[in-house]
Amino acid sequence: MRIAVIGNGNVGSGLALALGRAGHEVTTIGRSDDLSAAVSSAELVVLATPYGALAELAGKADFIGKTVIDVSNSVTEDFSGLQVRHKTSAAEEIASLRAGATMVKAFNTIFAKNYGKGLKVNGQPIRAFVAADDDAARGTVKTLAADIGLEPVDAGPLVNARYLEPIGFLNIQFGYVFGHGTEIAPRWQFS
Repeated sequence: MRIAVIGNGNVGSGLALALGRAGHEVTTIGRSDDLSAAVSSAELVVLATPYGALAELAGKADFIGKTVIDVSNSVTEDFSGLQVRHKTSAAEEIASLRAGATMVKAFNTIFAKNYGKGLKVNGQPIRAFVAADDDAARGTVKTLAADIGLEPVDAGPLVNARYLEPIGFLNIQFGYVFGHGTEIAPRWQFS
């Protein structure tokens, strides 16, 4: 699959590395790269920038007809909470700026360092929660997650991003604020 990863920080670079290892054709786009050309030639677009930087991308490329994965967590600059809270989500806000695109929320509960370490914690694959209104797009991203070694979990419609984003924030709190490190990931036992 041809994938454009917008953002070449820790998360974007880590995802690009994992996707490339899985055999996908990946282009990573930084601030000075041609965003429009990369998006137009991609089958799937990953938004791996901080939430605050996403609005400025809206007019710089045509996302119509693209499946777009939002991996952001709208964490405040001082890490005291989320900028977008329970009545909407970062993914829903981004979707409203990209009419004609199919928005998927995924990969926001995974620490960037884990992409280079095989995507396992305590020998078990990290779970990737995938939410989208479009069943086909959700299925594509679940397959993509499995391709890179994650355990995909169907998280239902995009509205559930309102709950996935606080889980991402809580994971950040456990990892950094409470000192558990990045060798952790949310995991529930499903029967």
